[in-house]
Amino acid sequence: MNTQDWTGWQRAVIKIGSALIAPNGCEVSGQFILPIAKFINDARAQGKEVILVSSGSVAAGRNEIKCHNQGVTIAEKQAMAAIGQTKMMANWQRFFDVSCAQLLITHGDLRDRRRYVNIKNTIRELLANNIIPIINENDTVATEELKVGDNDNLAALVALICDADILFICSDINGLYNADPKTTPSAELLPIVDEINAAIYALAGDTQNKIATGGMITKLQAAEKTTNNGIHTFIVNGKTENTFSKLSDKEHVGTWFKAVHNKDTAKKQWLKYTLHASGKIVIDEGAKTALLGNGASLLAKGVVSTQGNFIRGEAIDIEYNNEIIARGLSQYSKSELDLIAGKDSAKFESILGFKHKEEIIHRDDLVLFNS
Repeated sequence: MNTQDWTGWQRAVIKIGSALIAPNGCEVSGQFILPIAKFINDARAQGKEVILVSSGSVAAGRNEIKCHNQGVTIAEKQAMAAIGQTKMMANWQRFFDVSCAQLLITHGDLRDRRRYVNIKNTIRELLANNIIPIINENDTVATEELKVGDNDNLAALVALICDADILFICSDINGLYNADPKTTPSAELLPIVDEINAAIYALAGDTQNKIATGGMITKLQAAEKTTNNGIHTFIVNGKTENTFSKLSDKEHVGTWFKAVHNKDTAKKQWLKYTLHASGKIVIDEGAKTALLGNGASLLAKGVVSTQGNFIRGEAIDIEYNNEIIARGLSQYSKSELDLIAGKDSAKFESILGFKHKEEIIHRDDLVLFNS
């Protein structure tokens, strides 16, 4: 997508904070959700895809757990989340005619390469089947060292995982101001931020919302992650009724953090220059033609041989005629691929006892070196 235009997006991640899900701090509400749901339904009617990152499970279950006078313990908070997850999902589902799917993840899932790939594949499969993924941190089991910590940064990581074009961070604020609007009446909203630098971070203050886990700092951290990887990012006020009707009409609201690179360019740079190939596969001429000429995924029937010792989810080089022509993330380990090389995907289950995916490397996870 053009770095100077956000309106052509096809896949969006929308992050909704606790202040919108549970405005009174102790139960879910549809008060601010309806305009967001309409925006999602309108976008889907146009063939666009939307992934939700939704806070609010702890607040939704708060009334069900008796707390000690000295404050909420970790166990009590996790119990609230366990109860509140179902309430939050039911609150969302009532606004859609299609199914919603819940994904609960921790930072440990994102750090582990295999689980990262599983998350990516699950989201991809849900979208392919016309289902709305709704993602939240797994507060019921996450320990401090495995927590992302806030859903702003979680939303940014999800946007990276699912190759989103745009991230909308919805909160109870209009966007980023050049001063604190609560203490400075003359503070002005910054409609566009071209680069997130030290001066921009200096404008951020902490959250005043007692049920939220992030403030402007975490929103800027999220925007920095996404914009550096080619994803436009908006901070908008989800409590303002016409925010999403304006976005549907492609009107600029809130603060737009411009993508630094084209999205495809950013991912190609990551695959080509950041990832170290753990192995190599040699392909035949038919596979080479499909990759270079047709922009196809790599299938097992085009694989001739493998080298190295790679596992599922690791980067591998693709070689044809003694030349490295591409690099991508493998859906199968070397030992698995050795067994199915040259075979049709219909035979995977009889050979391996399972089938991860039809493709060895999906075209979304592949960069060509000599296209």
